[in-house]
Amino acid sequence: MELFTSPMACSLAAHITAYEAGIPLEITYVDTRAKTTRDGRDYRAIAPNGYVPALKLDDGTLLNENPSVLQYLADRKPEAGLAPQWGDVRRYEVVDALNFLGTEVHKKIFSPLFAPAMPAEGKAYTMTAVRPTFDALVRRLGERDYLVGDRFTIADAYLLAMLNWCPFVAIDLSAWPKLVAYQKLHLARPAVVKAIAEEMAERARRAA
Repeated sequence: MELFTSPMACSLAAHITAYEAGIPLEITYVDTRAKTTRDGRDYRAIAPNGYVPALKLDDGTLLNENPSVLQYLADRKPEAGLAPQWGDVRRYEVVDALNFLGTEVHKKIFSPLFAPAMPAEGKAYTMTAVRPTFDALVRRLGERDYLVGDRFTIADAYLLAMLNWCPFVAIDLSAWPKLVAYQKLHLARPAVVKAIAEEMAERARRAA
């Protein structure tokens, strides 16, 4: 399998998931602005929508949305416990969390704040949604260290990838001590450390 990712983008969640599950993948880095891979391929010829993550399976099937990519990887190694089995109510809780993260956090908050074409008033309006959305995240966590149940799941991998973006869009995470503690705890996970180190090395290579 081949995972197409861009350094520290939302595709970091899939990179983390693969390492958490011990799934060997070919990692291919993508320049999402130029729409080219590190080895010079036209990325739109691989993933028509041009964004990451994309997971190319051994039979050529392409998955190109975070929820499908993350769940596919989790289901490849169910013993890793990254997503409960279908039929278990906790699986639907994981899907619920993925949908919330994808719509209310990723697309509603971070996508507008990162968009170069978004006018200042649009970004200011988006910032008004940060507090209620992050308050909802805190309520979802409650007293737990995980979004679902008592162990790290693909939903946590997705949230962790996005929390790393906060300093780049002027979101002061210290307003939510629970999220600060959550981020600190999971940034220490070996799979997270490994995935981030590799992606930061790719970012440094590009900047050189």
